[in-house]
Amino acid sequence: MNFDDDDDDDSYMDWDGFDEDYDPEEARREMEAENRRINNLPILRKAKELMELTQAIVDTFNKEDDVLMMHEQMLANAMMLAPKIVGAEGGDLYTLRMENAVIIKMHARELLAQTSYCKAEKLANPAYLNLLRDEIEQFRVLFVDWVNSFDKDNDAPDDWGLFY
Repeated sequence: MNFDDDDDDDSYMDWDGFDEDYDPEEARREMEAENRRINNLPILRKAKELMELTQAIVDTFNKEDDVLMMHEQMLANAMMLAPKIVGAEGGDLYTLRMENAVIIKMHARELLAQTSYCKAEKLANPAYLNLLRDEIEQFRVLFVDWVNSFDKDNDAPDDWGLFY
């Protein structure tokens, strides 16, 4: 295999002065500010609360009765929410944000459905499951507001035909 650089065309980049104005301290401050912004998002805080609540609930399961290992499935769904929110915020492009949003919705809805299974199989106290359902509903409301804040004009079409 020959990796020849002769056909690389980077003439579109203006490399002169590329790092001229770079201030590493300013970049660090900007990154810290962005991390604070993301960590303070209501939807991210709620996702973390859902994870903690789910963990507390599945810890009450009688493992012998949990033949489908619902505790693991519920934790997996709850664990996916926060990282996908952070990924959507970091990506910033509309399509990337929407892709993450769809994944978040799927995991949250599956977690909601799992509460019904747990109630039917008597794996957890129904009051705990109702609390989790209420928290998922609060998450859903925050989710709708969050998705509505996405900038549809900030995008690079990916030719897959979604979200347009």
